[in-house]
Amino acid sequence: MLETLTVADAVELAVVERSGFVESRHSGAAIVLSPEGDVVRRLGNPDALFLPRSSLKPLQAIACVTAGAELAGEQLAMATASHSGTDRHADVVRDVLTAGGLTEDALACPPAWPGDTPTRDELVREHGQPTRIRMNCSGKHAVMLRACVASGWPTDGYLEPSHPLQLHIREVVERLTGEKIAHTSIDGCGAPVHALTLAGLARSIHRIGAASERSPFALHRVAGALVRAVKENPWTIEGPGRPDTLAIETLGVFAKGGAEGIMVMVAPNGATVALKMLDGAGRASTVVAATLLARAGALSEADVAALTQILPLAVLGGGNNVGMIRPGAGI
Repeated sequence: MLETLTVADAVELAVVERSGFVESRHSGAAIVLSPEGDVVRRLGNPDALFLPRSSLKPLQAIACVTAGAELAGEQLAMATASHSGTDRHADVVRDVLTAGGLTEDALACPPAWPGDTPTRDELVREHGQPTRIRMNCSGKHAVMLRACVASGWPTDGYLEPSHPLQLHIREVVERLTGEKIAHTSIDGCGAPVHALTLAGLARSIHRIGAASERSPFALHRVAGALVRAVKENPWTIEGPGRPDTLAIETLGVFAKGGAEGIMVMVAPNGATVALKMLDGAGRASTVVAATLLARAGALSEADVAALTQILPLAVLGGGNNVGMIRPGAGI
């Protein structure tokens, strides 16, 4: 039986306060690593298995580039994005596909409306339809296809766990995390997603965040280039006003959220946090991750406070601000 995170394993990471009354509580687990990669804090059980969802994308992106997908700048950053489907996002994904001699028809992610409200409203006015390129994982899928073209692997069936691309991704995930994959599920976009521990995910993200583009090892050079591309193009990762984009812009971190309340974040000095909200709600993940890094001395408390002011954390009553989603007292 696989050991997954339970209520008994979890600790309070955040609360929702309305008019001075704690209305809801978010429990989960987290782990904080020092700039050197040592464990400095454990909250709950970070050794239980969980599905990292889109927080796995940095590892998948690195695997695709090491498989031959030649990318740089905003195209490389888009490989790890959970984007909001703006026209700018869609244009970059099209460019990634076109450079590999591919079209949107090759994408196997499901069609979706843009997550960006103004973009969606404009498409509705134009009688548009959900499309695969607007799906928030289309960048990852485009880069997976590019890796297939570069390596001479078939593009048909590129999401099958037995496809050469997915076997290569699995190998890279195991190398970076230092864990053998115990279980594989299918993510919302149709790609395989591998169960990991928070400790393993944090270890991999720390290695990525600390990697140098001048490393003698190709895997580390690719990781260093990916981190630089994300920090130079934070709009790619989510979009205007979205938590990941705001955190990167405000704090200079490398940040990647995932569905079901996952967050990984690397401070400029290399300190790393990985967390999972047990109830799957991600609304507090960014502020909790940033606060944990600040408590570890890796981020300025003032900078985290500035980020808190622009994240969507307000609790409204009658259209007025009557409370806030905030980190729990235990972190």
